[in-house]
Amino acid sequence: MTTDPIDLTLIGGTGIYALAELQDAEAHQPVTKYGPPSGPIRIGTLAGKRVAFLARHGEGHSLPPHRINYRANLAALHALGATRVLALNTVGGITERFGPRVLACPEQLIDYTWGRISTYCEEEGSEVLHVDFGDPYAPMLRRTILAAAKRADVALVDGGCYGATQGPRLESKAEIARLRRDGCDLVGMTGMPEAGLARELGLEYACLAIVANWAAGAGPDPDEVITLQDVLDNVAAASAGLPALLREILAG
Repeated sequence: MTTDPIDLTLIGGTGIYALAELQDAEAHQPVTKYGPPSGPIRIGTLAGKRVAFLARHGEGHSLPPHRINYRANLAALHALGATRVLALNTVGGITERFGPRVLACPEQLIDYTWGRISTYCEEEGSEVLHVDFGDPYAPMLRRTILAAAKRADVALVDGGCYGATQGPRLESKAEIARLRRDGCDLVGMTGMPEAGLARELGLEYACLAIVANWAAGAGPDPDEVITLQDVLDNVAAASAGLPALLREILAG
C-alpha cells in the first residue's frame, strides 16, 4: 500500500489521544501482516501540510505498554506514506532538569523492556537487519524540532537519556536509582521497541518527552504519591505549546 507522502506523523502517548488542530481528517486503519494498529490513523491537514496522528494506546487508552502492537503501528504508518515520525511520550523525570511539566527532546535511550517483539526480522525468511542505532533519534529531525521550538518560543530541553521500562506498573525507588546510575534522565514505557522498528523501516524518528511527574524517589518529596489527575494536569500543561511547535516544524 502506498499513498501521497505525509509531511509529519505524530504518535500520541498517555493523555494525548487526538490532535485537535488536525483539519479535514480522514480515518485509516490498514491491517498489516503484523495485525491491526492501535486504532485509526487520522490523516488531515495542519498549517497547510499533510499530517497523520495515531494514539499509541488506542483512542480510549485500552492498550497497556507491553500489549501495544508496535510493529503493526509503524508498518501501517509507513504504508500510508509516513517518513518523519514524532513520538509523544509521557514520562517520569529522574534528574534535575526534567521535572514535571517539562517538555524535552532526548538524544539517547536505554532499553529495559523484555518479551516484546522488537524487530521486523522475527519471521522465518525475513531479511536480517543490523541497523545502526548509535543515535536512536534521527539527528536531523531533532535539529528541526529544536530550531522550531526556538522560533515558536516553546521551552524545550535539549538532550537527555530515556530509559524504557516494561510497565504497566510504575517503577520502584530502587529501580529509579538504578536508572539514574545508568545515566537515564527520563523513564517511560513505550520508547522501545518503537524507535528501533522505525529505524528498521528507514523512518526519521524523534521523541518529544512530556514529563508528567517525578519518578519514584526522584523529586523533592521522596514519598510523593502520584495520582492520575496530577499526571493528566501536568501533561496538559507541558503540551500547551505543542500546536505552535508543530506549525513551526511544518514551516521549516
